[in-house]
Amino acid sequence: MRKLLSTIVVTGLVGVSLAGCGHSTGCRALTGAGIGAAGGAIVGALAGSPAIGAAIGGGAGAAAGGLTSSDQVNLGNAPCD
Repeated sequence: MRKLLSTIVVTGLVGVSLAGCGHSTGCRALTGAGIGAAGGAIVGALAGSPAIGAAIGGGAGAAAGGLTSSDQVNLGNAPCD
């Protein structure tokens, strides 16, 4: 149980820290979800559950990307802009 909780916390932090490409809210949420899912899958694989890591990272990345503006976090232009 402790391993799963650690995976959830680390994956969520990775997803949140990597969100933020693009300028529109939808684009930021989309790119945040993709980047968060990729980072979460990597962290989840190290902890033994890449699917759970990807799901948590994707959700956290989408939320962070959708709830922040390009003035707060800007990682550059995205293909969907």
